[in-house]
Amino acid sequence: MSRGGILMSKNKRKRSTEKNIPKVIVGLVIGLILLLGVTQLENVEQYINNGFNEKSVGNTLEQVVAKEFENVVLNNEETFQIHFFDVGQADSILLISNGQTMLIDAGNNNDGELVVNNIKKLGIAKIDYLIGTHPHADHIGGLDDVINNLDIGQIYMPNIQTNTKTFEDVLDAISNKGLKVTTPEEGYKFDVGNIECEVILNGKMGTKNNLNLASTVIRAEYKEQSYLFMGDAENKNEETITWKQTNVLKVGHHGSSTSSSESFLNQIKPQIAIIQVGKDNNYNHPTKQILDRLNSLGTKIYRTDENENILIESDGINNKVSFY
Repeated sequence: MSRGGILMSKNKRKRSTEKNIPKVIVGLVIGLILLLGVTQLENVEQYINNGFNEKSVGNTLEQVVAKEFENVVLNNEETFQIHFFDVGQADSILLISNGQTMLIDAGNNNDGELVVNNIKKLGIAKIDYLIGTHPHADHIGGLDDVINNLDIGQIYMPNIQTNTKTFEDVLDAISNKGLKVTTPEEGYKFDVGNIECEVILNGKMGTKNNLNLASTVIRAEYKEQSYLFMGDAENKNEETITWKQTNVLKVGHHGSSTSSSESFLNQIKPQIAIIQVGKDNNYNHPTKQILDRLNSLGTKIYRTDENENILIESDGINNKVSFY
């Protein structure tokens, strides 16, 4: 697998917005967006295929609201979204900011089509930054589908390989598109739209006997809000550095007791914790121990096995959480 630095231009995609829209309709639409939040996302694919102009007055109110949702929210320079896709006992996270995107993991092999469809339903055709946190199938299984079906910018993965068919499928997809993989140094920073992201851990601790230790950890920050995506990083990873306080935590390793140590959680003191986990999974994730630690900090916990797809929308000051 070729591993070299990749410098590619950031193509910010701007969708055109029809002019001369009746002000009454625009006001009503924006008011409804604020009132309804993001509860219409399940039908966004249908909505984004409907143009919004003066002729749209004859469309259903839901179509008008959803089209304006696409234009006002998805491309708003002041707000961004983080989608935690429900892929069962697996991870897949999509960050959208000012026309750019970052996808962290893509679930198991059978989840690839679902992840691609979820992304396309949001009107997205390109992933600017694709992160495979580590080579376990429940994190990289669907990456080949993503690579095969979407435009890809940069690919970040840890410098560790396995001989599994899942891993080889990802490498083949990368090679077939003439792409390369980069393993960024710890402390490397890059922007996704308005969001500043930093590689906190780059997987250098990983071994073939413990791929969880190879997890790439990303921290994202905008204005007053910060987000930490832990992959399957374990306690040994957590002990290597001092952690900044962080508002939102993607809990490591699906809530396993091998991650989220008391010391780690006391340092970051998350206000919100997201656990990506399968319903009635065989690992008893998330463990009571981890849930108790989070609850003792007053952290609000959301889980994909209970809430399905989870969406955080933020302006950098406040976080709004909803489900779809």
